[in-house]
Amino acid sequence: MNQISTPVSGQYAFERFKSFSRWKRAAKGALTRLIGLDELLALERKPIVPEPLWKRKIELGTIEKIAFESEPGFRTFAYVCLPKKAKAPCKTFICLQGHSTGMHTSIAVEWKDETTPKAIEGDRDFAIGCLQRGIAAVCLEQRCMGEHSTNENREPSCFVPTMIRLLGRRTTLAERIYDVDRLVDYLYARKDIDRTHIGLMGNSGGGTTTMFAGALLDRITHSMPSCSFSSFRDSIGAMQHCACNYIPGLLLYGETADAVGLTAPKPVVVVNGVEDPIFPIRAANEQFERMKKIYAAAGAPGNCVHAIGKEGHRFYAKEGWDAMSEFFLK
Repeated sequence: MNQISTPVSGQYAFERFKSFSRWKRAAKGALTRLIGLDELLALERKPIVPEPLWKRKIELGTIEKIAFESEPGFRTFAYVCLPKKAKAPCKTFICLQGHSTGMHTSIAVEWKDETTPKAIEGDRDFAIGCLQRGIAAVCLEQRCMGEHSTNENREPSCFVPTMIRLLGRRTTLAERIYDVDRLVDYLYARKDIDRTHIGLMGNSGGGTTTMFAGALLDRITHSMPSCSFSSFRDSIGAMQHCACNYIPGLLLYGETADAVGLTAPKPVVVVNGVEDPIFPIRAANEQFERMKKIYAAAGAPGNCVHAIGKEGHRFYAKEGWDAMSEFFLK
C-alpha cells in the first residue's frame, strides 16, 4: 500500500506557533471543524431522559443498562456501573470498546445474554477494572459497533455509514465524540457523579475516540487512550485500517501529537503495546516526545505519561492504571 506523501508537519503543528495558548486556541477550533464536530455541538440540546432497561447487583456493586437519545432520531445505550465501596459523588470513567461486538465486553458478559459471564482477554473488561478500584464506570456503545452494528454477528459495520457521512460534512469520529459529550450531559445531571473526575478510556477504536474527545471536550478531565496512539502517517497512513479512522485533510492539520496535545494541561496516560503491529511503537515514541514538549509549554510537564506494555494490540491495565491512579485517585 502506498504511503501518503504529505509532510508530517501540518498547518497546526505545535512547533509553528510562538506560544501554547496561541496554538491551542487556533488548533482546537481547526480540528473541531475538520472532523465536523462543530455542527454537532451546535445542535439544540434537550435534557437527557434515560430509559431504564435493566438493573442488577454484582459482587463489586451495581450495573444498570439505559438507553437515551443522543441526537434527534438516534438512540444509544450505556451501562452505568456504581462501585459498592465508593461514597457518592463517585469518581467516574467513561469506557469505550474498540472494533468488537460491543460494550458488553467492558462488563465481561456475552452479548447474546447479558446475564452470562464471559472471560475477557487483554484487560478489556474496563468497567470491572474500574469497580475494583472504587471508580464508577459508564460504558457507552459506540456508533456502528455492538448494538449499533447492522451485522447479525454484531461485528462492526463502520464502512458504509462512514462513507455516507463523508458525502456531507460529518464523520463517524465526530458522532462518537458527540455521543460522549451527551453522555457527560447525563452524568452532570446525576448527583452521585463527581464532575471534577470524569475520565475517558478506550482501546483501539475506543482509544481513537478517547484521544480526540479528551482533546476537544473540556468536561473530560482525564484521558487514557490505549493502542490508538502512533503517528497518523505510520499507522492509518501506512496500512489498511477501518474506514472510521479516516478524516479528509488530517495530515494537513498536523500529526497525532498536535491532536492529542490539545488535551494539555489535563492529565493523559497514553497506553501502547511494544509489539502492536498496527500502531507502531517507534512512531508512538516519536509523537510522545512531541507531546512532552506541548505539556511542558502548557506548564504541566508531569501530566502526560507513556505507559508501555510488553505485548501487542490490547489494553494494559496494570501499566495504565498505575500511572492514571496517581492523577485520578489522589
